[in-house]
Amino acid sequence: MTPSYFERLDANRFKPTAHASGAWRSDEQHFSPLGGLLVHAVERAAERPGLLLSRVSFDILGKIDLDEFEVRVETVRPGRTIELVEATAVIGGRPVVRARAWYLSAQDTSAVAGGAPEPLPHPDALEPWPMSSVWSGGFIASLEARTVGEPQPGRTTAWMSTSYDLVAGEQAGPAASFIALVDTANGIAVRQPPTEWMFPNVDLTIHLHRQPGGGWTGLDTSVVFGADGRGITSTVLHDTRGPVGRAEQMLTVRSLAR
Repeated sequence: MTPSYFERLDANRFKPTAHASGAWRSDEQHFSPLGGLLVHAVERAAERPGLLLSRVSFDILGKIDLDEFEVRVETVRPGRTIELVEATAVIGGRPVVRARAWYLSAQDTSAVAGGAPEPLPHPDALEPWPMSSVWSGGFIASLEARTVGEPQPGRTTAWMSTSYDLVAGEQAGPAASFIALVDTANGIAVRQPPTEWMFPNVDLTIHLHRQPGGGWTGLDTSVVFGADGRGITSTVLHDTRGPVGRAEQMLTVRSLAR
């Protein structure tokens, strides 16, 4: 069987595998595949003909244990042209991640389309990058990474892919598969060694101007650390056809020497 990040226990409950383990601690889940799973759950909850996933925001509410969890999906604002859906991951009765997804109606705006950045070099033309040389954990070990040039502190462009299923025995849609790799942006352009500084993100917000395809997730990433314990990871998102949107992550920056 193809390895997976999660196994479904019933309609709403899941068990993470060792491949979902985090980069900071092995007894935690890496948020990235869980974000993809929440989008997968939203997409399975209902069909939304004529609506496109346009923004999804995740708030990370606390430690995400490598343990069984429940996913609850609720339509907050139903509508034929605009809809807001919320998905919450709950471990031991405690919400650990909350996602809100805006769906907007599809319209033909090809006559006025424009303003997107240039596409990235195709990943097939790039050399593999051993991301495990910087980070540990089962999730990072499951990835294939390729960079455009050498990674620099605070500035890196990279492609991410995985051959692992999101949920064992299930076919995730291209948006969920794409989003399941976006949170890795905070790990490709590290400003300081993660053995000396912590800089986990407390959120992830993704805006899409085009629906992403699956296969590879392109990350054109810049990281800023402020002088008072805060940082921001900003990313232009690409698939192999070109740019699809942007992502922002708020960081809490802390020295491990204290």
